[in-house]
Amino acid sequence: MNSAIIKGMGYYVPANVVTNEDLSKIIDTNDEWITERTGIKERRWINNDESTSSMALEASKNAIADAGIDKSAIDFIIFATLSPDYYFPGPGVTLQKDLGLDTIGALDVRNQCSGFVYALSIADQYIKTGMYTNILVVGSEYHSGGLDKTTRGRGVSVIFGDGAGAAIVSKSPSSDRGILSTHLHSQGEYAEELTLIGPSTRRWVPEIIDGKGKEDKAIFPYMNGTFVFKHAVTRFPEVINEALHQNNLTASDLNLLIPHQANLRISQFVQKKMGLGEDQVFNNIQKYGNTTAASIPIALAEAKQAGKVKEGDLICLAAFGSGFTWASALIRW
Repeated sequence: MNSAIIKGMGYYVPANVVTNEDLSKIIDTNDEWITERTGIKERRWINNDESTSSMALEASKNAIADAGIDKSAIDFIIFATLSPDYYFPGPGVTLQKDLGLDTIGALDVRNQCSGFVYALSIADQYIKTGMYTNILVVGSEYHSGGLDKTTRGRGVSVIFGDGAGAAIVSKSPSSDRGILSTHLHSQGEYAEELTLIGPSTRRWVPEIIDGKGKEDKAIFPYMNGTFVFKHAVTRFPEVINEALHQNNLTASDLNLLIPHQANLRISQFVQKKMGLGEDQVFNNIQKYGNTTAASIPIALAEAKQAGKVKEGDLICLAAFGSGFTWASALIRW
C-alpha cells in the first residue's frame, strides 16, 4: 500500500491586522480581558476585495511552490471551511477554476474546527488506495464578515480571525514516512453549543430580513464557552493518546503537537495534561486568533518555515470544535 506524505505547505493571512486595542474602540473590551481569556493579542480580518476562495488560492499557490510540483500534477481538491463564498456551490470548484486546473474532482468538507484533519484523513485514504497521486487539501475561513461586532457579541467576536492554509498530500513509496493514522469522532447531541442557527434552510434569509435584522442574535455565531472549554480539554488528550497508542508510541516521542488554535488556555491545559515541554507544542493564536479549519494548516506551514518541522520528526495534529467533532492525525515527517 502507498504512503501519504505532506509534500508541501503554504498559508495566507490578510494584511489587515486588528489588535485588541482596535477592538476596544468598537466593543466594550480591553487587551487585558481578551488576553487573559484567550491568549489572543491580534487577528487578521480581510479587506472587501478578499474572500474565503481568494485566500485559499494564495495559500494553495504557496503550498504548490513548497512542494516543488507543477499545479497540473494535482488530481483532486479537498476544501474545508464553514464560511464558503456561496451557500452553494462549495468553494472547491471555485479554487479549481482559479488555479486553472483541469476538470479534476473537488470535495467540500464541513467539519468546522476539525475540518482540516478530517480533510487530511480523506486525502490519506485516497492516496493509500492509489486513487490519486497529489491532493490539494485546504482550510480557509472568512469569519470577520459574520461576527457581531458589538458588546453583546464580544465573547465570540474577539476570538475569530481570517486566513487560509494548504497542504499537498502526495503518494510516496516509503513506508517510513507519512501519515501514520488518523482518528475522527463526533457527538451531535451538543451541536447547538457552538453553532450558527440562521440563515439556514430551516430558517431562511427572508425570515431574518423581515424579522429583527441585526437585533436577531440567531444570525450570529453562538458559543457556550465554558461548556466547549470543558469538553475540549477532555477530548484533545483522548484523541492524541488514541493516535499514539495505535502506533505504539507515547507523548515523549512527539517532536511537535500542533493543536487547533481555539484558545491558548486550552492548548496550555492540554500541554500540561500531556506532560509536554514548551518546545513540543506550537501555538500562533496570539497573532491570528481562531481561524477554524485554517488554523492547523496555517500553524503547520508556519512551524515548517521556522524550522520546527524536520524530516523524521513525529508530528501530531489535533482539533476539537463545533459539532461537536474532534480528530487527530499522527505523521512521521
